[in-house]
Amino acid sequence: MADAYDTQLVDRQNRADGENGDSDYDDLPDEYVEAGDEVFRQLQLRLGEAAPQPRLSATRRAVEMLGDPHRAYPVIHITGTNGKTSTSRLTESILRAYGLRTGLFTSPHLERLNERIMIDGRPISNESLAENWADIQPYLELVDAELEGAGEPRLTFFEALSVLAFASFAEAPIDVAVIEVGMGGEWDSTNVADGQVAVFTPISLDHTARLGNTVAEIARTKSGIVKPAAQVVTSRQVPEVLAELQRAAELTESTFASEGAAFSLLSTSVAVGGQVISIKGLAGTYRDVFLPLYGDHQAQNAAVAVAAVESFLGGGSTAIVEDVLVEAFATVTSPGRLQLIGTEPTVLVDAAHNPGGALALAAALKEYFSFDKIVAVISVLADKDAAGIIRALEPVVSEFVVTQSSSERAINADELASIVVGIAGADRVVVELDPREAANLARDSAAESDTGAVLVTGSITLVGEIITLAGDEGWKP
Repeated sequence: MADAYDTQLVDRQNRADGENGDSDYDDLPDEYVEAGDEVFRQLQLRLGEAAPQPRLSATRRAVEMLGDPHRAYPVIHITGTNGKTSTSRLTESILRAYGLRTGLFTSPHLERLNERIMIDGRPISNESLAENWADIQPYLELVDAELEGAGEPRLTFFEALSVLAFASFAEAPIDVAVIEVGMGGEWDSTNVADGQVAVFTPISLDHTARLGNTVAEIARTKSGIVKPAAQVVTSRQVPEVLAELQRAAELTESTFASEGAAFSLLSTSVAVGGQVISIKGLAGTYRDVFLPLYGDHQAQNAAVAVAAVESFLGGGSTAIVEDVLVEAFATVTSPGRLQLIGTEPTVLVDAAHNPGGALALAAALKEYFSFDKIVAVISVLADKDAAGIIRALEPVVSEFVVTQSSSERAINADELASIVVGIAGADRVVVELDPREAANLARDSAAESDTGAVLVTGSITLVGEIITLAGDEGWKP
């Protein structure tokens, strides 16, 4: 177990922070930071990510005006319900370890918009972000005018951001892009790109109002990223999901590789700061590789990433060079996914925001840590299954501090508290409206135990706010 993980994990995390440029913004001139902030402000004036438009025509028109920047490099396209971002980061890390110049587009961000557009392992600089935005803005305005003239909403936040990412990658330039779907697949704005490899992480019920009321309907929407003669790679799926993905592969004459049949996670064992895993890939077997991420779900994400890279580099017939994989995994990070942001007491954040993610989180906490008290700070968005999240966490959490993130979509704290009380009991629940005060209240409670910890979860917005707070107050040396 990870009894002694504090000092070793802090050391490893500090090294990873330095290697991955987590302080990219600190040395930038103020004028560029402000310019980067202005891009985000202008994007926020558009229809938000909570209301995506089920269309591709608008994004396609914008990239067409820009000369199709999304066709300037090959694409690995990744969708699913849980694990998309971690799998994307793992895939990108392997490709970069091979010496390829990479682009990585993920959503949402935790602290700054720049996190969503990564170039060669680092968030795009504020200077490049602002310059690329200035270059594309006249074309976005032309498309906006066309859309409004046709009685349609202008480009949304995510549509415009997707265009910005594609253009930024072309400008960099890059050798390969790893693109995470925003929502669904078929009509997601990232789907203007034709992925040579289409990757599916576990699919379950989420965003049912937009994607469908059954996992089969959701899988059908997500399978829209499979393009003709692509290579399809999927994690383990329930039978009805697997059938939809196989159908999409057959209709497009694509190859199909599923976890358990074509590749598999052979083993995983707990190690200080993460785990040691063995993977049977499509073309090679990789034994006893250290992965600095917690949870069996992350080991499975790693197996999917290996198969995706094998598919991309050699059509599934060429093994990854062992030293390359060791380097790629040793340096990978997944911010906001069981990330250590504080010590004395330990503070972990995890962006689990649906029951599937919460179940994986609870399992990882039991398997990888030996805390005798866990105080959870939690906020949940209104369109999420709050009761399902709480039921998943209740067996491993000692106390809940219910709060309300800054998101307009956050459930009212008192309403959420009534849900938590109904599951965990009133004696284990405290309400604190201010997320910062909630986090400090949880830290005080956790510090009463020799091996207590704080867990911040339930909302990506909340996680981002507390990461910022931890940095401001110096919770981690």
